[in-house]
Amino acid sequence: MKIDLTETTSSKINQALVSARRAIGTPAIGMVLTLVVVTDEENAYDALKSAGDASREHPSRIIAVIKRVSRSPRARRDARLDAEVRVGSDAGTGETVVLRLHGELANHAQSVVLPLLLPDAPVVVWWPEGAPADPAKDPLGALAQRRITDTYSAERPLDELAVRAATYSPGDTDLAWTRITPWRSMLAAALDQQPAEVIAATVEGESDNPSCELLAMWLADRLGVPVERTLSEGPGLTAVRMETKNGVIVLDRPDGSLATLSMQNQPDRAVALKRRETAELLAEELRRLDPDNTYASAVKFGVDRLHAGGEVKATPVEEPVEKADKAADAKAPAAKKAPAKKAASK
Repeated sequence: MKIDLTETTSSKINQALVSARRAIGTPAIGMVLTLVVVTDEENAYDALKSAGDASREHPSRIIAVIKRVSRSPRARRDARLDAEVRVGSDAGTGETVVLRLHGELANHAQSVVLPLLLPDAPVVVWWPEGAPADPAKDPLGALAQRRITDTYSAERPLDELAVRAATYSPGDTDLAWTRITPWRSMLAAALDQQPAEVIAATVEGESDNPSCELLAMWLADRLGVPVERTLSEGPGLTAVRMETKNGVIVLDRPDGSLATLSMQNQPDRAVALKRRETAELLAEELRRLDPDNTYASAVKFGVDRLHAGGEVKATPVEEPVEKADKAADAKAPAAKKAPAKKAASK
């Protein structure tokens, strides 16, 4: 069921929610949290679809905040709130309220959202992209126990990681960190199966991929060993190698779906390690509402500190012809110097 409200107020939206629940015969509220999605018109559909799919695991009231940019000075002075209320099959397992804020009201979104929050329930704010520099100090972020960003959507993801580290507050997290949960689980399980001291590690993946950087920083932070970051064509993370005193542990995923785990004196094993959709990542983050101290420690390790030993290295594959040319060039100077030595001996 959908209800459109034009030039409305938060009070009228609450009344529409109650009326809609009664109309479809579900007056009881069984939602566990409020998820505030701050987005724009371009990304609203994908963000709401992901939030709706995640609500099947975590029934919630989804409040989408869309700030409409006014073109004329007169329109920017006017304040108007339009809303769309969705209940029932149109809203997953909870309720969805789409707020479109026009004019000056766009600068006071928290005053509109606050009356719509579920009473005595946690609040989570998610920025699919365009997150503020300091989510905890953002007016909407200040209402939440958890704040979810995504550095992968930033124009310069590695610079964005540095911003996340500098402004971190308990309750902050990032979907770039959530993407590497299966990798961290597999690597930890591998070390449990074959306990050994790790000497060094290598993380291979796409350039400017924040998940690769976070995994490398996590390994460096937890193991206290040098971690080299190398580049590949992707997709995403492609391989992790850990050198131990008992041999090399390799987790290799060249196709973005199926990985191979290789360890000393053990047969290679195929591991399902597919790249997950945004809804799965969001649902994982909604499972815990306490501060993620492991993420805090990893992101604060710092990209600059990770690369302090040198620049990120690419590993191009040389063709046989190129190798032959290089070998010929290497022999050429020695051939030229030979006559000079004979002349000197005479």
